[in-house]
Amino acid sequence: MFKGSTEELKIEINRLRTNKNAVVLAHNYQIPEIQDIADYVGDSLGLSRQAAKTDADIIVFCGVHFMAETASIISPEKKVLIPDLDAGCSLADSITGDQLKAWKAQYPEAVVVSYINTTAEVKAQSDYCCTSSNAVGIVNSIPEEKQILFLPDKFLGAYTEMVTGRELTIWQGACHVHEKIGELNLAEKQREYPDAEILIHPECGCSTSCMMKSAMYFDCKDAHVYSTSGMLERAQESDAGEFVVATEIGILHRMQKENPGKEFFAASEDSVCDYMKMITLENLRDALDYEQFEVKVPADLAEKALLPIERMLQIS
Repeated sequence: MFKGSTEELKIEINRLRTNKNAVVLAHNYQIPEIQDIADYVGDSLGLSRQAAKTDADIIVFCGVHFMAETASIISPEKKVLIPDLDAGCSLADSITGDQLKAWKAQYPEAVVVSYINTTAEVKAQSDYCCTSSNAVGIVNSIPEEKQILFLPDKFLGAYTEMVTGRELTIWQGACHVHEKIGELNLAEKQREYPDAEILIHPECGCSTSCMMKSAMYFDCKDAHVYSTSGMLERAQESDAGEFVVATEIGILHRMQKENPGKEFFAASEDSVCDYMKMITLENLRDALDYEQFEVKVPADLAEKALLPIERMLQIS
C-alpha cells in the first residue's frame, strides 16, 4: 500500500487516473475525500448513466458491490474495479436469486420491479429495475391490470404504492441505515430547527408516515420526500436556509459544498452506512495502481440483467 500524506495520495490518484484512462465514480454517501476527488458524484441512477456513457478504459466504482456489478453489466467491455471487495449492501443482501425465483413462482403472471440495490442474479430475473428517483415512473408505465412484485425495499415500495395508488406486492427488505431513521421522533428535530425544511429519503421508515401526516413522527410541516438527487435539487431551489436531512449522512458534504450559504443537519448522526465508508484514498489509489478487485458479471448473466436496467434508463 502506498504510504503518503493526503495531498501525495491525491497526486498519485490523479496521475494514475490520467495514465490509465480511468474514471472515478463516487456515490453521494462516500466520505468527503472520495467525493472531492471523484470525476462524478451521484446517486445510483446518475452513476449508472455515467457508467453507460464513459469512454474510459477503467471504471473505479467508489460505492458498494451491486453498483460495480451494474457498471459491469452496462459496460462489459470496460474493466470495473471496486477499491474494497467487502463493501456490500444490507438491502441487496435481503433477497437472493433463489428467493426471487420462488416468489415469482407464486405469482407467475406478475411483473417484477427490482430496486437497483440488488445483485446481478436478482436483476437477471426482473422485468424492470428502478431507483428511488424513478420508481414511481416505472410503476406508472406498467399497465394497471398487471400485478407488480416490488422488491426488495418495503419502505420504497410503500411510498411508491401510496404515490401511484397502485396495489403492489412488496418484499419485506430494508436498508439497515434507513430503517433506523424510521424509529426517530423527527418532531424533536423540527423543534430544534423550527425554520428548517425536512428532507426524507423514500427508503426511510418515516417516509410513508410523513405522507399520511402521522403524529407518530411529526406533523409534516415543511417536509418533503425525495431521492438523493431530488434532495440536492431541492436544497438548491428552496429559499430555506436550514435543512434537516433524513438519509445517510454522507450526502451532507455535497449539500454543504453546493450551498455554502445554507446549513444542513442530519436527522440522526448515527445514520452511517459502514459499507459506504470502506472506500478510502489509500485503497482507491491501490485499486488504480494494481488494477485490483475487478468486478465482472458473467456474460450470460449480464445479458439477462441488462434489459431491466436499460428499461430503467429509458423511463428515467
